[in-house]
Amino acid sequence: MKSIDKIDFSLSKGTMENKKFSVIIPTWNNLPYLKTCVGSIQKNGRYKHQIIIHINDGSDGTLDWVREQGFDFTHSAGNTGVCFAFNAAAALAKTDYLCLIDDDNYLLPGWDYYLFEEIEKTGHPYFALSATKIENKKTFNPCVIAPHDYGNGLESFDEERLLKTYKELPFQDWNGSSWYPMVIHKYIWNLVGGMSVEYTPGMYSDPDFMMKLWMAGVRYFKGVSKSRSYHFMSRSVRRIKKNNGKKQFLKKWGISNSTFREHYLRMDSHFKGYLDEPEMNLKLRLRLLKDKLRLMLP
Repeated sequence: MKSIDKIDFSLSKGTMENKKFSVIIPTWNNLPYLKTCVGSIQKNGRYKHQIIIHINDGSDGTLDWVREQGFDFTHSAGNTGVCFAFNAAAALAKTDYLCLIDDDNYLLPGWDYYLFEEIEKTGHPYFALSATKIENKKTFNPCVIAPHDYGNGLESFDEERLLKTYKELPFQDWNGSSWYPMVIHKYIWNLVGGMSVEYTPGMYSDPDFMMKLWMAGVRYFKGVSKSRSYHFMSRSVRRIKKNNGKKQFLKKWGISNSTFREHYLRMDSHFKGYLDEPEMNLKLRLRLLKDKLRLMLP
């Protein structure tokens, strides 16, 4: 079994005064998108934040640029995958709230204000809150605003039109916060042990993390409609050799991700508050039986 490249840690001497979130961004030779993502966080946020970047490789100029900006960062010579990346960067977090973000997101005005507004409503650390993504094409994911095309890459990105019209796109708060940008309390991150590195390079590490939160007692999973980002859709995932996360999730938890998403997180539904344990009705019993049969397959 091959181990990952050694990770180096670099914490700046910058002040943490009045900073709300520790924003954690893994990146892999994706500098133009990283610059756009970080720029949108700073330009369109209402608060100041600690920005922590995990740099995989960084030979495209990312490492030099991050050092020049004075951000906190972790660095590996090769691609460690998102699980090790998030865990490493989170070790440098100095605020109470971790905000996990992919580098192919453009954060829209007030994104942090609306997330922090929700945090203040809860009054406890047992929550998972997601911003709502806008994407240029429709996929299986019912929790995004799509299709709304503002560009499928930076070369065609219509930032001006996006900023003028994104508020006009109708949507609602939704159940099952399982997508980035996501904010959780550092207490809960530490309680569940962060991301599970057996999913490296990272496929299905997101639902696994949600399951760990569920097992730890989190029941407030909310996607916040007013907090929005434009998503350029997995610029780095296209370059990796993917792990069989679907099978790993099933073997680890004894149920499929689709069963967990539909019956526990209720991700196809509007947000109505704290989630209850799912009703053990005929539909769920049949789904669980189907999952058990899948476990018997090689």
